[in-house]
Amino acid sequence: MAIGAIVTGTLLGSAGMTLLFGLRGRAISFKARLLAAAGMMAITGVGFASTVWFWPLMVIAILGTLNPSAGDVSVFLPTEQAYVAGLVEPSSRPRIFAVYNLGAIFAGAVGALVSGLPSLVAHRNGWHVATADRSGFVLYAVVAVIIFVIYAGLHRHGEPEPQPALPEGERRRALHTSRRTVLELAALFSLDSAGSGFVVTSLLVLWLHLRFGLSPAATGGLFFAAGLLGAASQVLAPVLARRIGLIRTMAYTHIPANILLILAAFAPRGGVAVGLLLARSLFAQMDVPARQAFVMAVVPAGERAAASSVTNVPRSLASATTPLLAGLLLSTSDVGWPLVIAGTMKIAYDVILLVLYRSVPEHEGASRT
Repeated sequence: MAIGAIVTGTLLGSAGMTLLFGLRGRAISFKARLLAAAGMMAITGVGFASTVWFWPLMVIAILGTLNPSAGDVSVFLPTEQAYVAGLVEPSSRPRIFAVYNLGAIFAGAVGALVSGLPSLVAHRNGWHVATADRSGFVLYAVVAVIIFVIYAGLHRHGEPEPQPALPEGERRRALHTSRRTVLELAALFSLDSAGSGFVVTSLLVLWLHLRFGLSPAATGGLFFAAGLLGAASQVLAPVLARRIGLIRTMAYTHIPANILLILAAFAPRGGVAVGLLLARSLFAQMDVPARQAFVMAVVPAGERAAASSVTNVPRSLASATTPLLAGLLLSTSDVGWPLVIAGTMKIAYDVILLVLYRSVPEHEGASRT
């Protein structure tokens, strides 16, 4: 119970901090924000490594930078995306964001790989396992110091131009001209992520076991391959975006992926279901860099960090709302209703996105009015 409470605290705290950095950080430069985030990361690591008491850990969880999910809730993310968008030409953003995402994916994979090393070393040498496990937080703090040094060398080329002063008594909102567009996109992205929550990897493993008798060990290789295919497919997104545009790249790759997901629910054999899920993975992530580039393109430079936080935080929180319902569905039937619901919700998102935004110019500040 205590672990669950701390995990919830880290998720909610990360969401709040991400929104705070995005919406309230306009008064300081991108570089200062990133340095502050790295400093918070170091303090978080030291805090978790130095205490075992529940309430101090809960405070650190809420105010720190740890995020227990694989979503886009991160105090670094809104500032990094806005900074990167200001450094490169609009036509290059899908490619740069694809590289950015791949770097994060592979770095996360390396982190997961080495996370078990302290316990392994402790077992082999007869050390106290709990102490060894806390050493992971020390490593987290050391990485934060390295990140701080890297951020300290950033230049200011990616910063937005200073905006003209407002009349006395007026206060500039973090989202001003792009407010309607950002809130609309946040709602749409949340619909997509809520659909994704029905088909998180653990639930797909459970469904394959219930429906076809596939063991978790057997499906482990499947989802490892699916993850690699999904990550690599992001590299193709910039090529498509140059030819058909960002919105069409998002929808035209997402719709086939979700049709394959729905078909997998009715597969007659395990091999067919596995094949459909692998084929889906070839398309399912191609919309990610296009989505990030589109958000950065249709809001003014000074509102990019706020737009990134407002569109990403609800996405991550929405994806946490539906796995419980999916689990209940699987507990009553081995039919893949979660796959059908997920695919339907995500196709609805794609269609609405096309209807609302296919004619929106994909250039700087082209918000819908």
